[in-house]
This record gives sequence, C-alpha cells and structure tokens, in this order.
Amino acid sequence: MVTQAATPPAPRPIPGPVPDPRRPRYVAPAGAIDAHMHIFGPAARFPYAPGRRYTPPDAPVERFWELQRHLGFSRAVLVQASCHGADNAAMLDAIARSEGRFRGVAVVDEGCTERHLTLLHEGGVRAVRFNFVRHLGGAPDLGFLRRIVAMIRPMGWHVVLHLDAEDIPAERELILSLPLPFVIDHMGRVNAAHGLDQPAFRALLDLMRAPNAWVKVSGAERIGATGAPPYDDAVPFARALIAAAPDRCLWGTDWPHPNVRHMPDEGDLVDMIPAFAPDPATQRALLVANPERLYGFPPVAG
Repeated sequence: MVTQAATPPAPRPIPGPVPDPRRPRYVAPAGAIDAHMHIFGPAARFPYAPGRRYTPPDAPVERFWELQRHLGFSRAVLVQASCHGADNAAMLDAIARSEGRFRGVAVVDEGCTERHLTLLHEGGVRAVRFNFVRHLGGAPDLGFLRRIVAMIRPMGWHVVLHLDAEDIPAERELILSLPLPFVIDHMGRVNAAHGLDQPAFRALLDLMRAPNAWVKVSGAERIGATGAPPYDDAVPFARALIAAAPDRCLWGTDWPHPNVRHMPDEGDLVDMIPAFAPDPATQRALLVANPERLYGFPPVAG
C-alpha cells in the first residue's frame, strides 16, 4: 500500500506593518542597532519560497530605511525569515546597499557548502538561524544542525535559535552543547501571563548562565498576555534577562512583524527600551556595544 504524502497547507496572507508609526519619545544613543528585523521581497524581484507557511506584503529595504530615520536608529541586523526559505538574496541585496550599516543572519538548507557560507560571509552574514517553532515547520534535523555548526564555528559565526517557550526545557542539553555563541529569539517566546516563575522562563534564565548564551529582549508584543499595547507585562521579563547577562542582550523591532496577534507601532516598542533598561549605560550596551561585538560592526564613539 502506497501512502500519499500530505499536501502542505496553502500559505496564508498576513498584514503589513502600521503605515505611519509615531515618533518615539526615547532618543536612542548614536550608532543604535536594531538587532532583529526582516526584509520581505519585493516579490517581483525576490520571490517568496514555494513551501512557505505565510505570504507577507512586500516590506523592502527602502521602507526600512525610512523607518530607521524615523526611529533614530542607524544600523541593523537583518534576519532571514521563513517566507523566503533558504534563498537569502533579498537580505544580501539589502546588506550590499547599506554601506556597511547592516549585518545578516541567514537560513541555509541541506545543500549548504563551505563555499556557500564563504559567499554569505563576504555578503555580511555572521550567523545561521534555526527555527524550532511548530507553526513555522518545527525543529530542524539534529544531524543537519550539528553539521552546519561545525562549518560555521571556524568562521567566528553564531547561531540564532527561534523556539516555542515550552520547548526550552526539553532542548536545554542540546543548546548547552553548542560549541559557539547562541542567541535566543524574542525572550524565548514565553507567555507573560504565566509569570516569571514559569518553567520555560526559569529554563531560559538558567541558559543565560552559560558564557556563550545571548538573548533578544525583543517581541514584547509577542509575549504579552493580549498582544495589544501597552506591553507592560513584558517589562519584568526583559529586566530579569538584562540583569542576568547585561553584556549579552540585544534588542530589535522585529519589523515588519510577521505572525503577530496585534500589529504594533514601532514608536511604542522603542519607548519600552528605558523601561527594560533604565540606566543609560545599560541602554547603550543593549543597543550599541553588545550588537557591535557580536556582529562585528565598527565601534562608534560614546
């Protein structure tokens, strides 16, 4: 008997970012880096992956440049999103046009070679992202993950891990076995309604004891109980992570916000930074010094 393969679900359309975000009250330090955002398309030039789970509206680099000027940021880390699969062309094009102001986090597939990684490095990429989130396809093959890790470790790269919160305790041993820096996306996607003592957040704080552990205190709109502003319930989680590893935390907008329950205004997200890190020196570490060090940006004075 031949078993017919299940037909993958059709990609669902998702909305774009707010068209006119407000200007934040918070003034970011010189050289501030948005360490987590995405470029989508334009699809006419950079088609979306056939097997994607969602279809976004175009969010090209020109629109992000406008947003950066509006928010008072000058540099960024572009994270390859699943809708483009392992075709990193849109991201590489944006980095090439940034005059050194952008770095990248790539997604690669089983066909990845050392030559491919060398070309990505020359294009400004400094990490590979592994997605474990179920609604985006689930965990990668362990052998594939370890093969890529072995290839990128000599290059001075790191890995970015996108996990469902409930999987953090189960993946603890795998994560701690990684022989290079690892970055946990979006505060581990914990649910703020479950409190600071929830097992997933305790496991995340435990991971942060490792000297190669990094975390993004991004995604306040993702972890909040309702997903709608204000995102005050995310503040204790961000503060706890920053207190655990102030020199290994990053921040980003997550623009253009794929797969959120409520589309955030970037002005609101930027204005949460002083709530996360009240001290100006910690703010500068979060937005400038930490991402400079991890992604190899030239340092700015300050």
